[in-house]
Amino acid sequence: MKKRQLLTAAVLCAAFLAGGTTALAADNSAIHSGVYVDGIDLSGMTRTEALDALNSYVDEMGEETLTLHIGDNELTPTLGELGLISTNEDEILEEAVQLGKTGNIIRRYKDRKDLEHENKNYQLTWALDGELVTDYVNNQCKKFDQEAVDATLKREGGSFRIVDGQTGIVLDADSSITLITDFIENEWDHTNGSLDLPVETDYPRGTAEELSKVKDVLGTFTTSYSTSGAARCQNIATGTAHINGTVLYPGDTFSAYEAVSPFSEANGYAMAGSYLNGKVVDSLGGGICQVSTTLYNAVLRAELEVTERSNHSMIVTYVEPADDAAIAGTYKDLKFKNTLDAPVYIEGVTSGKQVTFTIYGQETRPSNRTLKFESVTLSTTEPGVQIIADAGQPIGYITRESAHKGVVAELYKHVYVGGKEESVTKVNKSNYKATPRTITVGIAGDPDLSNELQAAIATQDEATVNATLASCVARMQ
Repeated sequence: MKKRQLLTAAVLCAAFLAGGTTALAADNSAIHSGVYVDGIDLSGMTRTEALDALNSYVDEMGEETLTLHIGDNELTPTLGELGLISTNEDEILEEAVQLGKTGNIIRRYKDRKDLEHENKNYQLTWALDGELVTDYVNNQCKKFDQEAVDATLKREGGSFRIVDGQTGIVLDADSSITLITDFIENEWDHTNGSLDLPVETDYPRGTAEELSKVKDVLGTFTTSYSTSGAARCQNIATGTAHINGTVLYPGDTFSAYEAVSPFSEANGYAMAGSYLNGKVVDSLGGGICQVSTTLYNAVLRAELEVTERSNHSMIVTYVEPADDAAIAGTYKDLKFKNTLDAPVYIEGVTSGKQVTFTIYGQETRPSNRTLKFESVTLSTTEPGVQIIADAGQPIGYITRESAHKGVVAELYKHVYVGGKEESVTKVNKSNYKATPRTITVGIAGDPDLSNELQAAIATQDEATVNATLASCVARMQ
């Protein structure tokens, strides 16, 4: 009896296994019924169909929005704009396809039976493209930044008026990027979301108490441009206006180039003479160096710290040698620092073809202390004359460019207390190159006359050239 029962059980087991094997082998390509991903039913789908379904779902999720509040402003990008991706889509798809198809026959049978009683719902994990989030925060969210406006001064009718500062807000970009990415990775519920991005209050500098200290003349200087043409006058007035009204708080550094540039018609400049490679050429903003030179001398008398200054390549006529300060592109600039304990105010005025800069602040120097600046010429180089033949101009043509003598000079600062000299300090040493007086003579025309002129030019003697040119012109008539 016992042997018969064992035999029956064995037969039934074999039949069960045979039937199970047949069922398991029925359709090995389709995903089993009851398999879901984020609630999407993948039952009966092939791998390709399931992949398409998941990709469509990811695209659909990319249309969800994330409202970003920046102070009183808001932006609503789609998650697709921020580069939404599923980080485990491939892994989940592989598990869904293989569920009930891997492992031994008992394991496969159990997985299938489990699906008959309860669906298997896989969960996707999500992330954003870090580069896209960073770009969006920096280029879109940051545009709502409102930097603080420092309290400042206005000079009206010979007195100062305090203008209150304005508080600003600045987005904390790094924290915002982290907040957005963490929200999607850990808190997002697959619907539209909303976040308050962190902003910081940007407080203005300056109080009425600080600015009320600005009332004393610390240094002033004036130069004349009485022989300048209209364009150069315009440039000096424009550059002065760009600097006028500047307030420097303690520790601030001022760049004359940054204040007066760009040199364009839109910024108020015209074509006028300037130095370039030993020659005088027309350029936008020509004459601006007289502005920086005048300011330089006012700064020296206010005894602010000059951190950068360059002399001109050639001597200028409106100040003594070593008294100048050139501006040329970004490689020659006048920079100085407010090393005082109170703010300073820079006033620039043009009137009667004179430019004046005055530095106002809080005077702390003794009333019996005075300054004197002395230009000392160490050596000079005579420029000479250079006569050039120009085959592109006809005989009779002649132009003359003025010469500049070479100078090596030093500027000294003398300090007097009670009329007695207390110290002498060298401020700078400046080297100005010599450029010859250039005479250009046209030689195009009759070959014999041209040869005669070239021979005269070869002597580099001005009197000989003048006489020969006069003779040639007379014979041409």
